[in-house]
Amino acid sequence: MPDPKILAVLSPENLVAAYAQGVFPMVEEGRLMWFSPTRRGLLPLDDRFHVPRRLRRTLRTGRFVCTTDRCFPEVVRLCAERPGGEPTWISSEIRVAYGRLHELGLAHSVEAWPADGVGRGEPIGGLYGVTLGGAFFGESMFHRVTDAGKAALVHSVKHLRRRRFVLYDIQWTTPNLERYGGYEVPREEYLSLLAAALRRPRRFCEP
Repeated sequence: MPDPKILAVLSPENLVAAYAQGVFPMVEEGRLMWFSPTRRGLLPLDDRFHVPRRLRRTLRTGRFVCTTDRCFPEVVRLCAERPGGEPTWISSEIRVAYGRLHELGLAHSVEAWPADGVGRGEPIGGLYGVTLGGAFFGESMFHRVTDAGKAALVHSVKHLRRRRFVLYDIQWTTPNLERYGGYEVPREEYLSLLAAALRRPRRFCEP
């Protein structure tokens, strides 16, 4: 059962205020923790974004079809699953809190499906994140089929470009995300970029 004390702290108002200041939460072993990395990971939304050659070939086959906000709760749940049932920072409190943000139009998902099974059963890959102004804060990604999560990632970048977002926050870089152009900036530079992005009203989905 979600801890009501943690849920109270993870109210939509508190979450929005935290993200606007470059802070994000995680819950580990029943403890709520807040993070603001000294070096922040970003994914470029311009020509610096790179799709590896093998993945480009896979995507051209039409093997995957991606959607947005088709099944947000399921994507968060699937992001939380780990082999062997190991606990993750995406606790029951996180799932409830971000579900509330989704209901308010502030949290969104991207889903990847097999081309012959869009909307049937559960997605085979996906990600979710939070939007404020022209910023998208990527939270977590999953895949059940090879390259499905990567297809969702590429789709998210294309979607954010179409919607004229200017900042894609990935919290920390990883070797995998660096292959797509992921990079780090100091906290001070990130906060400046964030402030500029917050001044740009954008919609993740059509009104």
